[in-house]
Amino acid sequence: MAKMYYEKDCDLSYLDGKKIAIIGYGSQGHAHAMNLKDSGCDVCVGLRQGSKNWANAEKAGLQVKTVEEAAQWGDIVMILINDEVQAEVYKKSIAPNLSSGNMLMFAHGFNIRYQQIVPPADVDVVMIAPKGPGHTVRSTYVNGKGVPCLIAVEQNATGDAYKLGLAYAAGIGGARGGVMETTFHDETETDLFGEQAILCGGVVELMKLGFETLVEAGYEPENAYFECIHEMKLIIDLINKGGVAAMNYSISDTAEYGEYVSGPRVLPYEETKKNMKAVLKDIQDGTFAGKWIAENKNGRTFFNSMRANLAKHQMETVGAELRKNMIWGGDTDLDTASN
Repeated sequence: MAKMYYEKDCDLSYLDGKKIAIIGYGSQGHAHAMNLKDSGCDVCVGLRQGSKNWANAEKAGLQVKTVEEAAQWGDIVMILINDEVQAEVYKKSIAPNLSSGNMLMFAHGFNIRYQQIVPPADVDVVMIAPKGPGHTVRSTYVNGKGVPCLIAVEQNATGDAYKLGLAYAAGIGGARGGVMETTFHDETETDLFGEQAILCGGVVELMKLGFETLVEAGYEPENAYFECIHEMKLIIDLINKGGVAAMNYSISDTAEYGEYVSGPRVLPYEETKKNMKAVLKDIQDGTFAGKWIAENKNGRTFFNSMRANLAKHQMETVGAELRKNMIWGGDTDLDTASN
């Protein structure tokens, strides 16, 4: 069993007197900054001059500085900007402003694992990775709960990296759900695999193909959306609460029988496992990282075209219309997405 930590193991007081700079104010950035602020920590947000999020962060009651100023100000510097821009921002704006004994933090190990960022030896390097989107990190904290986190220590220059990292996890609510010890290496590879094969790549393709199959067979697109997309959250909520057994208990025996006879037809075991192993190999040997780094250097042509095509897909346009008439109507606040 992996080592787990909970609130009783995490002393938030270790952050007393520590200044925490959150670099970025996107999904994870806003959640970490707001949760730490509400936990009584001394927090600032570091943004580039002219960022559209500058006013949003100030409106939320946070002090905002430029990235350079924040990195110089903070004893703890958490980098929560997109993976693909972290290395450039680190080299230009953060590295020159780090001091010996500082703690450099990440919520994902990509840039350390693939050596896009190589920190100096005299700083702690720690990861606190919530196992959920930033908006869920915020909404669960507000509701008195927390998203489980991973903790990894790449460098323990001061000897205090673990206790400070666990305190940080408590500050964002992660210790309420549990904090699991891992490494930058393992977090990066398992996270990328989970996103690509299951959570994002796998699930989106499965829903899209199911939607298309029903529509092409002559069924109403709205019916196809409800069956193949809307109900996905309801099923996952059951699994999240009590595992697959809880989901099977809650559904009909007819649905459970269909799970057993048709699941393997849609996802043939040997073929699917072979494809998943190929995805994992590309992650392990750096092929995926190399492609993603090159994609960003070359103008994101493929990425942007795929994003544009998805936005025009019928499942997205039909879904947008249906959601307008559901209970939440025009509510697009992602902080409430898990409620």
